[in-house]
Amino acid sequence: MSETNFVGYEYQNIHVKRSMASVYADGYENFGWDLESTGEQPGTWPADTVAMKFKRDRKLRNKVELTRLQRNFDACVSEILSLEASKRVKASVIAYIIGIIGTAFMAGSVFAVTAGLIIPCIVLAVPALIGWILPYFLFRRVERQKTDEVTPLIDKKYDELYAICEKAHSLLA
Repeated sequence: MSETNFVGYEYQNIHVKRSMASVYADGYENFGWDLESTGEQPGTWPADTVAMKFKRDRKLRNKVELTRLQRNFDACVSEILSLEASKRVKASVIAYIIGIIGTAFMAGSVFAVTAGLIIPCIVLAVPALIGWILPYFLFRRVERQKTDEVTPLIDKKYDELYAICEKAHSLLA
């Protein structure tokens, strides 16, 4: 009678940003997970997420340490995503504030013209137009500055991520 080796698996389903799907696919392999499938699930929000299904052997050695390292991996990915998002937040806030101020000046200009005051209308219309044109250029400049500031931090986080994966891979061997 031939003996078959039974392998019990544990499963994990995660939803990740599409931009980080390959990082998860490569990274989770180092924690003993095998990627079963990946794909979009209709009706999930936000729309830029991907569902990934993993499985791994239940009787994996060093499972506790691998789980701890996997949590560190997930935390690093979250920090990378928040750093990526921070590039646009400050730039967006500044652009919106300037745009709203420009809109307030335009409202004043409209009220002045309806009151028959042409000179105040023109005086208020100039900063209004500047307030509508300037946000685009401010957004680009602030975003570029923030990108230059955040890129080294993101690179350090990726280095930390790879160090975690290396350590986990050495535990599997």
